[in-house]
Amino acid sequence: MAIEAVIFDFGGVLTSSPFEAFARFETERGLPVDIIRRTNAANHLENAWAKFERAEVDIDTFDELFATESLALGAEVRGREVLPLLQGDLRPEMVEALRRIKAQFKTGCITNNLPANAIGSMTGRSLYIAEVMVLFDHVIESAKIGLRKPDPRIYRLMVETLKVDPNNCVYLDDLGVNLKPARDMGMTTIKVTSGAQAIAELEKATGLKLG
Repeated sequence: MAIEAVIFDFGGVLTSSPFEAFARFETERGLPVDIIRRTNAANHLENAWAKFERAEVDIDTFDELFATESLALGAEVRGREVLPLLQGDLRPEMVEALRRIKAQFKTGCITNNLPANAIGSMTGRSLYIAEVMVLFDHVIESAKIGLRKPDPRIYRLMVETLKVDPNNCVYLDDLGVNLKPARDMGMTTIKVTSGAQAIAELEKATGLKLG
């Protein structure tokens, strides 16, 4: 296979997973294990999270909807309290791998994100993230276009913009549900569980030395 492009998810791939922060929050509050993840996963195409990432609801509505949905699964969690938990730390080894990949292949980022300023002021962090974002030839943000993964249209939009054959693309994400549409299109997919694991699989897929 002749690789043309490597396409990345952002959170949980170039940054540490928010799942660790979710677990700490639940333990500190005495909440049921995985209540946040289960709320995110239930009716995942049309729940509060999906609507917020497509910018269909404002933060107050998201807060109420998430509370209602989590309560139905066993405990009320306010949506506003979940948002600060999303700020993972950048994985420097993944950023360096991205730099090396960019020197050889086209690069893209498809991220399910939130409307601007949803998490509050992150000026210093935002500047650092901006330095990473310029390494991509194209970035697609769910909150800006009103589409989110795993909608197949968002992946098609990326390959059309990059002008590449999906059969010659590698796609990385930390969620299996988001990998399936890319795999169905013919992409080589990598489910990210850690930086080291992702880099090892990327090296195998691209033939590049990334570590």
